Amino acid sequence: MQNRGGACPFLNSVTLLIINLTFKTLGGSYSNDSVLFHIASEETSPNRSTMRRRQTTDSLHSSTDPSEGREKLRLKQEVGLISGVSLIAGTMIGSGIFMSPEWVLHHMGSPASSLLMWAACGLLAMFGALSYAELGTVIRESGGEYIYILRIFGSFPAFLFAYTSVILVRPAGLAAVCLSFAEYAVAPFYPGCSSPQVVIKCTAAACILVLTIINCLNVRLAMSVMNVFTAAKLLALLVIVVGGLVLLAKGQTQSFQNAFQGTNAGIGTIGVAFYQGLWSYDGWNNLNYVTEELKNPEVTLPRAVIIAIPLVTCLYLLVNISYFAAMAPSELLTSGAVAVTWGNKVLANWAWLISLSVALSTFGSSNGTFFSGSRVCYIAAREGHMPDILSMAHVRCLTPSPALLFTSAMSLIMIISGNFTSIVTYFRSQLSSP
Repeated sequence: MQNRGGACPFLNSVTLLIINLTFKTLGGSYSNDSVLFHIASEETSPNRSTMRRRQTTDSLHSSTDPSEGREKLRLKQEVGLISGVSLIAGTMIGSGIFMSPEWVLHHMGSPASSLLMWAACGLLAMFGALSYAELGTVIRESGGEYIYILRIFGSFPAFLFAYTSVILVRPAGLAAVCLSFAEYAVAPFYPGCSSPQVVIKCTAAACILVLTIINCLNVRLAMSVMNVFTAAKLLALLVIVVGGLVLLAKGQTQSFQNAFQGTNAGIGTIGVAFYQGLWSYDGWNNLNYVTEELKNPEVTLPRAVIIAIPLVTCLYLLVNISYFAAMAPSELLTSGAVAVTWGNKVLANWAWLISLSVALSTFGSSNGTFFSGSRVCYIAAREGHMPDILSMAHVRCLTPSPALLFTSAMSLIMIISGNFTSIVTYFRSQLSSP
């Protein structure tokens, strides 16, 4: 066995045996970039177990070469244009649009300037995504920033980025989104009081375990879940947009009179407002983490970016207009949960739909974060910057199950040891550090 990941051969062999036994129901075999492992008994020696090694190549499907006894195996290209748009938009639309408008308005000071800030954040995300799309069509490898740093700047900075991303940033982001989902999911069961932290953490852990099973079983299944939840959250945002348009048609335009009054023009406040707004646009680069799994990536990647990000930007602007139509700026600043306050004022007895929408939105976003984050671990291991075992893929399901399990374990550790506020604070400090 080739020891590229730095782990001893005996440890890797033992771990391979455990994984094969654990996932026997999924096919009982794993492969990595260099070696395909099967544990079986030879017909000529029934009492002897052997490990057959088969070199892999860049083929996208399994095939056998009779002359050399080698099998080719790679992750399948399962992500098409619709799934690509869902992966970008579904990850971007999490809990941010339901929570961040309050803080953008707080720092900008006026409704009109806050709307300009939301548009500017969308434009910045679009510029970044187009740059990434160009990189993705030139360097057609999965891994996002990691693979670009590796190919352009070399091994050492890529190594530092890989460990920071795989062990700290990505698990922290996933844990924060899952805790957000848990808070909204259990809130209806504790009306009038705060939900117990134990219940929230158990729900978040269950969310991660469900996502792990889904993503380990099948890429197509994970993308189907992503498509369904993206459609659900787009429908929820459209409900808010239509409600706002109805209010505007009835003449509730008080928030837009003297709309620039009270605007804060300081560089510091604008920077912090950008920071709050961009939190809701996080995920614009997700498709670059799965470039190798895209169908026709040189076409799908730029098209998905051009469709998804303007769509999300327009929805964010219309949703914020709807918030201002239903609430005065002072009321919005003290709401705590903007979308819930909007639902109570506009939907009345149907306000519970907003809480359900936030829960669905955060679950879909966590699926996208988990799907893309595990690919960084998988690619880093394939390049020799993580333990070799994490570069293995299930031979039947063609999913990077060890990388998925590792990402899941790191996120569970963060959920057990922290809460939503501490994890989000840590996650944001990691993103803003040089």
